[in-house]
Amino acid sequence: MNIKWDAKKYTQDFSFVHQYGNDLTELIDKMDQTTVLDLGCGNGALTQKLAEEGMLVLGMDASGDLLQIAKEKHPGLSFLEGDATNFTLPEPVDVVFSNAVFHWIERKKQPDLLQCVYRSLNPNGQFVFEFGGHGNNALIHDALKAEFEKPGFSYQFPFYFPTIGEYSALLERAGFKVTYAILFDRMTELQGENGLSDWIHMFIKTPFENISEAAQEEIITETVKKLLNKLFYDDKWHADYVRIRMKAVKE
Repeated sequence: MNIKWDAKKYTQDFSFVHQYGNDLTELIDKMDQTTVLDLGCGNGALTQKLAEEGMLVLGMDASGDLLQIAKEKHPGLSFLEGDATNFTLPEPVDVVFSNAVFHWIERKKQPDLLQCVYRSLNPNGQFVFEFGGHGNNALIHDALKAEFEKPGFSYQFPFYFPTIGEYSALLERAGFKVTYAILFDRMTELQGENGLSDWIHMFIKTPFENISEAAQEEIITETVKKLLNKLFYDDKWHADYVRIRMKAVKE
């Protein structure tokens, strides 16, 4: 994952990303002085929630810009810059928690991610996470692919959206026991009259590399038009999210 985030816009206009992760914390079996790594903490919003629930939490993210905002907004918490596929902690923790991160990591690096998480957990430690699952944003990606192909471009799909079966197998090979797993649809409201266009600009970056700005805007404009009847209703734009939510225990 090598994404340059517009950290301020992400924090201002895409708060739904962490808000939908609020109830994910309910999967954590809390103990006295539970230690937690919030892996891919972004601007620290969920790191703060974990702390408010009484846990001792460390936030980690690969984006220095997002971490800067996290430190400014939550000066009482600890944050560390690090790569989710190649990190170590000074001491193991009871819980590794993550929301909306792992779909940014390509399939071949997922075992590296899981090995890092496994090493970072205490015995019987909990791994609680959610990210994009099989079929996530399929309407948007299919429409983009069609618009890329019109002028002869190839749409390089930039995400990893696994099934429950696929990801359970990866977890088990890494030494985890899967105790909870669900794949569910979550149509998500986007902000503003240009909600879908703004969403594409924020999150779909890799496929547009080496394409002129004019061509990019043409593709996005036509994609938005194509999805008007499917994703614009109740006077709001929506994104067709599908999430995979899991809990696993270190054996």
